[in-house]
Amino acid sequence: MNKIFRLCYTSSNSTPKKEIMNKESGDSNDTTIEEVEENNGNNNVMGLMRMRETFYISHGSPELAIDESIPAWKFLKSWKEVCPQTPSSILIISGHWDTDVPTVNIVDRHETIYDFYGFPRAMYKIKYPAPGAPELAKRVKELLTSAGFSRVKEDRRRGLDHGAWVPLFLMYPEADIPVCQLSVSTGRGATYHYNMGKALASLKDEGVLIIGSGSATHNLRAIAPRNTPPAPWASAFMSWLKTSLLDGRFEDVNEYEEKAPYAKMAHPWPDHFFPLHVAMGAAGEKAKAKVIHDSWDGGSMSYASFSFTAADTI
Repeated sequence: MNKIFRLCYTSSNSTPKKEIMNKESGDSNDTTIEEVEENNGNNNVMGLMRMRETFYISHGSPELAIDESIPAWKFLKSWKEVCPQTPSSILIISGHWDTDVPTVNIVDRHETIYDFYGFPRAMYKIKYPAPGAPELAKRVKELLTSAGFSRVKEDRRRGLDHGAWVPLFLMYPEADIPVCQLSVSTGRGATYHYNMGKALASLKDEGVLIIGSGSATHNLRAIAPRNTPPAPWASAFMSWLKTSLLDGRFEDVNEYEEKAPYAKMAHPWPDHFFPLHVAMGAAGEKAKAKVIHDSWDGGSMSYASFSFTAADTI
């Protein structure tokens, strides 16, 4: 019997189901996620491979999209060596969308937002018309609401800002994978964002790639000329961050303002750091962190990027 699979959301608060349809007869029956896991194993849900990892990507300067001399350019262009699995859709949390409460964009196809100025003209000609992921957006809202995030908003007009499209332009240049963007809420703290990630962890079982996009250090006033060695304060912060993540001290990372050296120098405002906390939380308890890229630009901007592997897949 030939079968095809599709993900169905029957109501705003329903359990997602995999509809198994006989391709020849058209007959179908609904199967819950739990039943599919029992039949197919933990790594194959709804006919899709489960995503084992979440990621935090430092996107740095918008010029990363076109400047091949930035070391992170080569890293992102070779992304499929890092993550060879093709996701069903992508949920990206960008430091360039800051709202009072968590907000998801619900669009059919994304406009490319040029939320920067003074860059080469070629930057403003790039388009990344990825399809939207309305059903994923609704699922994100459902999961957050169920976890106690009482106010979650929808934005039906917003496209992708450069914190989202610049890395995706290099990672998935075909722009053919559905994308949903989720905002940060910088007035609400690191632990709040970690808990957001925890609420979204089950999306990995649905083949969703969860990416936090920011910068491991982000102090634009401290930017120096290219090839300037990392400032001592920036090196100290990054040494602490990498050690904390690799040792699994996620709670310390949630309390970075009190525990990290030079926390306020590294992140005068936390918008580019909180996407890390979402990715960290979405990986689940006792996840394993790994440095997947480590480079610098301008004496203070770290392009360090991390993967977080779910504990039950290690």
